[in-house]
Amino acid sequence: MKETELINQINNGSPQAFRFLVKQYERLVFHVAARLLNQQEDLEDICQEVFIKVHQKLPEFRGDSKLSTWIATIAYRVTINHLKKRKPNTNIDDNEQDFLHSDMITEEHPQKIAESNELKFHLRKMIDKLPTQYKTVLSLYHLEEMGYKEIVEITGLPVGTVKNYIFRARKMLKELIEKSELVQIKY
Repeated sequence: MKETELINQINNGSPQAFRFLVKQYERLVFHVAARLLNQQEDLEDICQEVFIKVHQKLPEFRGDSKLSTWIATIAYRVTINHLKKRKPNTNIDDNEQDFLHSDMITEEHPQKIAESNELKFHLRKMIDKLPTQYKTVLSLYHLEEMGYKEIVEITGLPVGTVKNYIFRARKMLKELIEKSELVQIKY
């Protein structure tokens, strides 16, 4: 279904079309919010709030950008506003973190899946140690495979700053990886 057709159906009151939109973009919204938040209950609330705002603001969508960029921008802004309001020093435990970042199950060999998931888990833990602005742009660029232009639209940062943050985030991540037990070579 084309974006314009989907938007028209939602604006005409089709709940099925809106469910389709949510299903199509829930992973994107989740990733944008999860990179900024660390609490599962906050994450679920934020995702719901994002889709409520998307539904309310959809008639105003002009099509100047991709629908995914527009939705990611809303997710980014809602999450940032939530962070400004919330109480500091609230964390989740490792079991909840595993649940939040689990990926879809594939048909691959179970041992490869386990190894891949373990590597992804450790990598995500290291990414989560980065300052918020770095982990956000790094996640949008690598995990969501967005270009600089889309990241600029979502975050409101200048393109030079986005490129700089991605460069710095990669450098910081490399240093974290080198310090971790993942890359230690035993002789």
